[in-house]
Amino acid sequence: MTRRAILIAGPTASGKSALALAIARRIGGAVVNADSMQVYRDLRILTARPTPEEERSVSHEMFGHVDASVNYSVGRWLEDFRLLLDRLAQEGATPVVAGGTGMYYKAVLYGLSDIPQVPAEVREKVRAAAQGRAPDDLHARLAERDPETAARLRPTDPQRILRALEVLEATGKPLASFQGARMASLLDQSECLAFFLAPQREELYARIDARFDSMLREGALDEVEALGRRGLDPALPAMRAHGAPHLLRFLRGELSLDEAAMQGKLDTRHYAKRQFTFARHQLPSFRWIAPGETEAAAEEAASFVRE
Repeated sequence: MTRRAILIAGPTASGKSALALAIARRIGGAVVNADSMQVYRDLRILTARPTPEEERSVSHEMFGHVDASVNYSVGRWLEDFRLLLDRLAQEGATPVVAGGTGMYYKAVLYGLSDIPQVPAEVREKVRAAAQGRAPDDLHARLAERDPETAARLRPTDPQRILRALEVLEATGKPLASFQGARMASLLDQSECLAFFLAPQREELYARIDARFDSMLREGALDEVEALGRRGLDPALPAMRAHGAPHLLRFLRGELSLDEAAMQGKLDTRHYAKRQFTFARHQLPSFRWIAPGETEAAAEEAASFVRE
């Protein structure tokens, strides 16, 4: 069964989805999501998921299949992707993987750290104890018990901090101690054509700002309001989608809409900068292309599949 794949990474708002759609249409492939926020069904607009019309025009997989109450992880994505690869291979369809979550690509190409599964009761215990505590407070707690792992994590990243605390609670060992051994990769680099779509920074930042304004006009605020009514743990990934925390603050009367939008745009710009850095250091097999090279990339992908 073929394991060939087209991989399209890049910063947010760079045009990955449009390129993936063009390639999938040309080769009769399936667009596969590699964005950690677009897995959630609750935030189609705010996470810039493909439109229903685009999804109907060609097969789209692993978009919006997870509820916002779920703490979806890289490991869960890998398992879903493994099952999907088997099905697509049986159907003779080439996956066109598109998204900005660099860890997904790193895991699928180079393997994932072989970290033990955390029992549900342990996860619930750790998260209940963390409820209402600030991220830097959680980071300080982790630093007391596991300074090596804490040194690798940003104090503003509660999701990864909680993950480290869960592993520590479940195994009695630091998360860092498991990060040497790796599980086998799902894709062979030699059987993948991998692009990193890299616009100029000022052009990208302008696109981020314009897209955020467009998402607000299209109903992103209504999505966030509906999500907020569910009373979910604010540390859950879906609750921290770019723009969501600030729009929730607007809905609570703590910010003006202009202030919330400005903060959402700024967070998204900072994330884009981190995506460039991650790709430069962690995804060496990806070839960087400019937006003006997408048509040539689509033709190269079609030729790659026909070989």
